[in-house]
Amino acid sequence: MERPAWAPRSIDISVPSVSRIYDYYLGGSHNFEVDREAARRAMEFMPGLPKIMQANRAFMRRAVRFATGEGITQFLDIGSGIPTFGNVHEVAQAASPGARVVYVDHDPVAVAHSQAVLAGNADADVVAADLRKPQEILGSPQVERLIDLERPVALLLVALLHFVEDADDPYAAVAEFGAALAPGSLLVLTHASYEGIPLPPERAEGAVDVYKDIRNPLIMRSRAGIERFFEGYDMVEPGLVPMPHWRPDTAPEDDDPWAFSGFAGVGRTS
Repeated sequence: MERPAWAPRSIDISVPSVSRIYDYYLGGSHNFEVDREAARRAMEFMPGLPKIMQANRAFMRRAVRFATGEGITQFLDIGSGIPTFGNVHEVAQAASPGARVVYVDHDPVAVAHSQAVLAGNADADVVAADLRKPQEILGSPQVERLIDLERPVALLLVALLHFVEDADDPYAAVAEFGAALAPGSLLVLTHASYEGIPLPPERAEGAVDVYKDIRNPLIMRSRAGIERFFEGYDMVEPGLVPMPHWRPDTAPEDDDPWAFSGFAGVGRTS
């Protein structure tokens, strides 16, 4: 397999990557055949996966516009993935020029592309780090340069926590970030769940098994399990809901049935 110029030498291009599979679902071009093959295998069980990812992105953009409308001009996007059109810094800086954004990802491809996209943008940067080590993120030079933790921040964990197993205690990591945020900060979150998927759970389990096979287990938590991430936050209306129902721009009933898979919510620190 020939290594394209955009792929860092440090990555193994024979192993599927969650962020590159996500890029493929969104119609991006920064993925390899090994990623596309894994995505197609998962889509044999859940053909609506691209629709789910599109709903994730649409929710993210609405949530960022909501945050800027609330006067928040600082964004920390963890598990940001490979930049695509309408990413956080584009939406935030269009709505609020000078808004500051720090992306965080542990995938070298995602980090390399973020660096390329953000070149020349003094108000945005990227950190190579992992959600499970909050202090490495909060103490990074990029966060210290761009994010004032004494003022409200929007913390984005979009389509991320379902890739963190219970053994790694994602609840503790999210709580640690929350403890570092100023009052009035927002937690923006989406999470996969069997609830809402328009097919039997045993069928959806086939797609979950594909992610297990590529050593990136997909943890399908219940609505109650997802609500636990918002402990210590006041939920913003309409609460934790299927993605198209969170402050929609268009009538939710017009969305593809697959878009209602999983949950989205925004919480505010007090």
